[in-house]
Amino acid sequence: MTDLRALFGIEHPIVLGPFGGLSSVALTAAVSDAGGLGGYGLYGYDGDRIRATIGSLRAATPRPFVVNIWLPRGDEVLPNPQHTVFAQALQPFYEAVGVPVPARPERYLPPLDEQLDAIWDAAPPVLSVVFGVPSPEVVDEARRRGIRVVGTATTVAEAIALAEAGVDAIVATGLEAGGHRVSFLRPAEDSLVGTFALVPQVVDAVDVPVIAAGGIADRRGVAAAFALGAAGVQVGTAFLATAESATTDMHRDAIRSTAADGTALTRALSGRLARGARNRAVRAIEASGTIAPFPMQNWLTGQFRTAAIEQNLGELQSLWMGQGAPLARHRSATEAFEELLAGVPQPR
Repeated sequence: MTDLRALFGIEHPIVLGPFGGLSSVALTAAVSDAGGLGGYGLYGYDGDRIRATIGSLRAATPRPFVVNIWLPRGDEVLPNPQHTVFAQALQPFYEAVGVPVPARPERYLPPLDEQLDAIWDAAPPVLSVVFGVPSPEVVDEARRRGIRVVGTATTVAEAIALAEAGVDAIVATGLEAGGHRVSFLRPAEDSLVGTFALVPQVVDAVDVPVIAAGGIADRRGVAAAFALGAAGVQVGTAFLATAESATTDMHRDAIRSTAADGTALTRALSGRLARGARNRAVRAIEASGTIAPFPMQNWLTGQFRTAAIEQNLGELQSLWMGQGAPLARHRSATEAFEELLAGVPQPR
């Protein structure tokens, strides 16, 4: 199996999980400069913003980094008359932050082709994808441009599908992980495999490097991942809690104060299953029984969540975090990285 360090041109097999909406150039660069693979989530970015962001990453660090996109699953809804019904259901949240009920937009997300055109132009060192298998055309074009491709699996079957598609590495993400469950072969609720069970089975099933994710926040989790056969680890929540991330202090405090059993898997805020703190917004939307399909729900709640961030209202934000949140004790990216690095096996 190819060594992750040689594959990506990095010193240490530690990858920063890419946060959709919460990534920052500073955090990505800090992890890359420390010798790991910094990650940046491009969810919702149009072509111009992708080009600008990758340009900023190149200016911030000379080291390799990975950018992440969401592949369409085919069940995404387009703007339609139902928008008004679902928007009105969220009216109390808009009123709470003082913004009007949003009108129907021209689109909820930029098309994949627009995002890929920008990625090919900017040619980042590594491209990771979630919610599906990259097409042969995407894999071939990435190879032509010298871009490594990483897929993300929540089950063994998904990992095998990604390996057969020719990806260079696979992130095996257990149910403990924060943020969205990126399942694509079966519903996310039917694909809830823990990291300890998932990683060794994926390692046995594929011939490409496997990166363990989910519940890893300190040196003990890193050591366990390598004992399970992983070639590296991807860490999100522990880095999200650091000063360099793009989240709020209220979110950082919530990460440190939420017990392992205090997070929940919910579709309330985006229309897709994701793990985060069960705050007022999550409880109220779940109780209403009215949740729009993705990406409509994500766009609609995003209108009040953005205002809630500006007003420091944590109960109306999406407080994504994994079950390892209580282990996220470090205030800086450097300290968090050093803690994780202490768990990486040393060459004999």
